[in-house]
Amino acid sequence: MGSGGRAFFLCKPTSLAALVPSVAAAARRLSHGFSPLGPRPPPSPPVPDRRRRRRSMAASEAAASPPGDAAGCSPGGEKQTASASASSPSPSPSAASSAIDFLTLCHRLKTTKRAGWVKRDVKDPESIADHMYRMGLMALIASDVPGVDRNKCIKMAIVHDIAEAIVGDITPSDGISKVEKSRREREALDHMCRLLGGESQAKEINELWMEYEANLSPEAKVVKDFDKVEMILQALEYENGKAFLP
Repeated sequence: MGSGGRAFFLCKPTSLAALVPSVAAAARRLSHGFSPLGPRPPPSPPVPDRRRRRRSMAASEAAASPPGDAAGCSPGGEKQTASASASSPSPSPSAASSAIDFLTLCHRLKTTKRAGWVKRDVKDPESIADHMYRMGLMALIASDVPGVDRNKCIKMAIVHDIAEAIVGDITPSDGISKVEKSRREREALDHMCRLLGGESQAKEINELWMEYEANLSPEAKVVKDFDKVEMILQALEYENGKAFLP
C-alpha cells in the first residue's frame, strides 16, 4: 500500500520491466485491450422500448383496478401513496451527520501526497486519492470473467488505501514493521467505520479492506495487480514528463 519502497522505478533503469519481473508480468496481463480478467462477453440483446412497456402495464392495471382506485385512492378516499412514503423513512439527522464526518475525514486522501514520489523529489506528486481513483477506473474498464466479481474489484480499489487518511502513506523507509503498519491501519479503519455508525456500508468497507489485505480472493489478487500497474504507469508518466525537481 505504501509507495516508498517501490519508488526506485524513478532511478532511470534501462527497462522498468527488467527491474521488477513480477510487476512486469502484471503489466503484461493488461497490455492487450487492457482486459486482465479475460475476453469481453458478447453484447447484450437490445432492451425493449421501456416507454411502450410502461404504457401497456399502466393500461392493464387501470382495467383491473376497482372503482375509486383510478386516482390512486382507496374506496375510502385515503391515498395509497401516503402509506408507501411512510414505509420508507428519510435518513435520520444523525446518520447524515455521520456520513459528513466520514467524508470530511476522507478529504485527507485528496491532500496527502504519495510518500514514495515525495521522497524522490517528484514535482507536484499524485495524492492517495489520485492513485485509488485510477485503480477504480482500471477495474471499471476490465472485462468480465466467471469467478471474478468486477463490481467488487471497483469497490475494493477505492477503499484499499482508505486507512491512510489517518495514518498517512507509510513506506518501508519509515522504519515501521509490517505488523505495526497493519495494526495502525486496522485501528484507523475501525475508527472510520465507527463514524458511519456501524451501518451495512461500514461493514462492507471493512470487509473489502480486510479481503484486500488477506490477498486470498480472486478479486484481491486482481486489485493487487492494479495497484502495481497503476504505479508503473505513474512512474513512466513522471519520467516521460520530466516531472523531477532540478
